[in-house]
Amino acid sequence: MEKTFIIIKPCAIRRDLIGEIIHRFEMKGLQMCGIKMMQLDDKILDVHYVHLKGRPYFQRIKDSMMKTPVIVSVWKSIDCVQIAREMAGCTNGREAARGTIRGDYSVSIQENIVHTSDSVENAEIEIARFFRKEEIFEFNQLSASVLYACDEC
Repeated sequence: MEKTFIIIKPCAIRRDLIGEIIHRFEMKGLQMCGIKMMQLDDKILDVHYVHLKGRPYFQRIKDSMMKTPVIVSVWKSIDCVQIAREMAGCTNGREAARGTIRGDYSVSIQENIVHTSDSVENAEIEIARFFRKEEIFEFNQLSASVLYACDEC
C-alpha cells in the first residue's frame, strides 16, 4: 500500500481542528501509521520548502509554520497520496471546493490548514525527513476487509 505525509498546520492547531482533520482521514479509510507533535524550525523548513526559496513570501510561510507546534503524520491506503490531496482541496482555501478540508475550514492561500504530499516520491522524501523508521508502524487495520475488495490489497 502507498503512504503519504500530512502536516496539520499551526492555523488548524490554533483553531482546535486536530481531531476533526484526523477524523476525516480515518472516516475515508486511510490508516494512520505514525503521528507526532513537533515544533518546526528554520533548518527543517528551509529543506521542506526549498522549492519556494527566493520567493518574496518564503519567510512569511516559514514564520507561519513556526507559530505553534504542528502535527506530522503518515497515512497509508491504496492511492493514498491522491486521496489525501483531493480531500485537502486546492491550495487556496477561497477556491477550494466545499466538502474538502480547505474548502470547509480555510479562506487563505497560506493559512490553509494542512500540507499533503504531492507525489509518491515526495511522500517518501517527506516521511524520511520527519520520521525515523521506527516511528512508522505496520499493523493490520481491522476494517480493511470492508474497505477493499478481496483482490484490491
